[in-house]
Amino acid sequence: MEQGVGSVELEAPGVSWGAIFAGAAAACALTLLMLSLGMGLGFAVVSPWGSQGVSSTTFEIGTGLYFIVMAMIASGLGGYLAGRLRRKWIGLEATEVQFRDTAHGLLAWAVASIVGAVLLASPASTLVGNVAGGTAQAVAGGGQSSPMSNYADLLLRSDNRNDPQSLTDTRGEISRLLTTSFRADNDVTGTNRDYLVKTVAARTGLNQADAEKRVNDVLLQAKADLDKARKAAMHTAIWLTLSLFIGAFSAAAAAWEGGGVRDGTWGKAPGRRTVATSA
Repeated sequence: MEQGVGSVELEAPGVSWGAIFAGAAAACALTLLMLSLGMGLGFAVVSPWGSQGVSSTTFEIGTGLYFIVMAMIASGLGGYLAGRLRRKWIGLEATEVQFRDTAHGLLAWAVASIVGAVLLASPASTLVGNVAGGTAQAVAGGGQSSPMSNYADLLLRSDNRNDPQSLTDTRGEISRLLTTSFRADNDVTGTNRDYLVKTVAARTGLNQADAEKRVNDVLLQAKADLDKARKAAMHTAIWLTLSLFIGAFSAAAAAWEGGGVRDGTWGKAPGRRTVATSA
C-alpha cells in the first residue's frame, strides 16, 4: 500500500544524528589541527625581544582574529558535512527542508563545541592563557598554595630580622602575603604593608623611607600588571564569544548549502520537493 506524502513525512526522522556526529567530529579534528597550526605560527607566545615581533595588543588582536577564522572554517566544514550526509526528506516544502538543514548545522556546531570544550581544553587554554597574560597565570599559580600558609606566616612573624631565615623563605612568605592580600582586598594595607616594608628594609639594607618607596613602586606595578591581565582576559572572552556566534552562523549556512547540493536544489528557485525515493 502506497504511503501518502503526509504519512511519509511523519515516519521519516527529522534529525539525522549520524550526519550531525560526523560533521561535529570533522569540526573538532579541524579545530585541533588549526590550534596546533596557530601555536606553530606563534600565536601562543610573544617574542622576548622588545625590538622584534609584535606588541601585546597586536598579539591579542591577531589571536582573536585567528579564533574567528578557525571557527568559520571548522564550523563551516562540520555544518556542510551534516547537511550533505543527512537523510533525504520526502514531500516537504523547500522552506521546511532549509530549516532542517540549518538545524543540522547548528546541532553539529553545538556537539562540536561541547566535545571540543572537553577534548581541546588543554591546547585552547594555552592560547587563551598566553593572550590573557603571564601575570594572571602567576597569580593563579600563587593561589594554589595551602590556605593555611598565610596563617602560619601571621603566627611566625618576628620583628627581629636577625632570625636565621633564607632569602628563599622570605620570597615565599612575601609571595603568599601578596597573593592573599590582592585576592582579598586588591591591595596590601595595614599591618601587612608595615610588615612588608620592614622585611624589605631588613633584607636590602634600605632606610625606612626608601623601603616604603620601593614597596609603593612595586605594588603600583603589580596593580598595573593585574589590571592589564584583567582587561586582556575580558578582551579574550569577547573574541571567543564572537568566534562562537560566527561559528554557529557558518555551520548553519554551510549545512543549508550542503543539503541543497545533496538534493540538487542549491541555487535554484524554491519549490515543493516531491522526490519519490529516500536515501
